[in-house]
Amino acid sequence: MWYAPDTIISIVLVLLLLLGWKLADWIWFRPKKLEKLLRQQGFAGNSYRILHGDLKERAAMREEAMSKPMNFSNHIAPRVIPSIYHTIQRYGKNSFMWLGPIPRVHIMDPEQLKTVFSFYNDFQKPTMNPFTKLLVQGIVNLDGEKWVKHRKIINPAFHLEKLKDMVPAFYHSCNEMVSKWESMVSKEGSCELDVMPYLKNMASDVISRTAFGSSYEKGKKIFKLQTELTNFVIQTTLGIYIPGWRFLPTKLNRKMKEISKEITTLILGIMDEREKSMKAGEAIQTDLLSILMESNMNEIKQHGNKKDIGMSIEDVIEECKLFYIAGQETTATLLVWTMILLSSYSEWQERARAEVFEIFGNKQPNYDGLNRLKVVTMIFNEVLRLYPPGSLFVRIVRKETRLGNLTLPGGVMLGLPIVLIQRDPELWGEDAHEFNPERFSGGVSKATKNPSAFIPFGWGPRICIGQTFAMIEAKMALSMILQRFSFELSPSYTHSPIASLTTQPQHGAHIILHKL
Repeated sequence: MWYAPDTIISIVLVLLLLLGWKLADWIWFRPKKLEKLLRQQGFAGNSYRILHGDLKERAAMREEAMSKPMNFSNHIAPRVIPSIYHTIQRYGKNSFMWLGPIPRVHIMDPEQLKTVFSFYNDFQKPTMNPFTKLLVQGIVNLDGEKWVKHRKIINPAFHLEKLKDMVPAFYHSCNEMVSKWESMVSKEGSCELDVMPYLKNMASDVISRTAFGSSYEKGKKIFKLQTELTNFVIQTTLGIYIPGWRFLPTKLNRKMKEISKEITTLILGIMDEREKSMKAGEAIQTDLLSILMESNMNEIKQHGNKKDIGMSIEDVIEECKLFYIAGQETTATLLVWTMILLSSYSEWQERARAEVFEIFGNKQPNYDGLNRLKVVTMIFNEVLRLYPPGSLFVRIVRKETRLGNLTLPGGVMLGLPIVLIQRDPELWGEDAHEFNPERFSGGVSKATKNPSAFIPFGWGPRICIGQTFAMIEAKMALSMILQRFSFELSPSYTHSPIASLTTQPQHGAHIILHKL
């Protein structure tokens, strides 16, 4: 078909006008409309500034917070989430800030939090930065029917009976770590070390053994590659993502894609080995990957080879990546902060040690005994309250949605600042910033005015599936440490909590160990 030159010019002009309008709507008209709707409902925040919003101030506050340590205090929000903290200090709990042209509303009311976690189809995970997808996807970032399907298939891997079978692997990894520590303190009876890398390596060792079993050495290689990829991906999340940037052949882009491809190849190789052994009729191994693959095969057999039944190979690979990131980071961070706090509150260290010796003596901790550790559980809950793995949960509203007395327009993001919610004096009392495990002596329900205010692992149907796994592993590690050492903060320790993948000490955790 032939078009006259004038017609072609007219078509091009119309397309340019449409593109121009969409661009103008994205960077100006829509943000201003959303701002007006939010202010009408009592929210306050900075006026929208074209394109960057509050991102420049956010980056500057983060850089300033990271530039110097703080005095030892559990009031860490100004350092961990500085821009959110200052926004709420200035505008109150009903406030918002701008991530480029997208407003993020802060939600801190426990009943509204409960609604957000319960109605997960209305309040979804935001679309991931494409670079973050190279690192991890999996169930934690899925929504709708796909999330339901994955959760059903993954559940058997985290059944209590399966976790019980993994306790020997927990013990083996923990024993390797504390044995290294014993050799370091044997001559002088004490030594100073940064416990953070040891605890991270121990947690990754646990994941390597429990996720991949006999392919443990390959699992360790996957962990090293993921650690490298994590550092690169964090660099890409600190500014505005420019659409299409990931396709440019920059040095960083090429490196990230190479690492991601190598991780995928390693996991695929382990899966092939498992599939061959399953087809040969060999006994199903007790590692997470084998259980996941067996559950997936059973799901497919039960419903036949219908479309969208079971998980694809790519899906299983992503869940394996998630095992590593979530499992290693969460447990290691919990143990790091627990050792820091017990070094500062020696009376609680003594209470925990007395309980461990009462239940286990000098013997190897076992599953039943770990479940009877009441004081240790109280301590872990208080550490999770003050230093939760994630400092902020984020959700997005795709279409106009009611949240209590609020009407949230589509396109608004929700920020759930866990660090602030779990320190709110109105919910936790005047000692909300103090380390006081006693508040959990009657369980979570009696520790706060509203149990929905304690959400270190999330809440509701989407609560972290690996929560019990992490707690059993952490109890095993702390019990074995308490059986062999007392510990105190080193004078070289600098208190510098920061939000990375998890809330962790920026300059490590320097502690002096004393052999018992």
